[in-house]
Amino acid sequence: MNILYFARIREHIGKSSEEITLPERVTTVADVIEHLETLGDNYKNAFAEPDLLRAAVNDEYVPLDYNVSNTDELALFPPMTGG
Repeated sequence: MNILYFARIREHIGKSSEEITLPERVTTVADVIEHLETLGDNYKNAFAEPDLLRAAVNDEYVPLDYNVSNTDELALFPPMTGG
């Protein structure tokens, strides 16, 4: 899976994207986030406020319970505001 990180999430993790292979137990966006949190404190900090997370799979906004696979592209970002 290709994961893209934006805004404060990218700042905490220290990179804008990465390729990972999902473990079999990881089937939803929320599962991906839980898995990423096991990779270190920088990931835990990036996802510390799950209510402020937004996700898109293959360029479509999705809820955190959306099913994903290793062939998907997942973008994770905080809510956007206009100005």
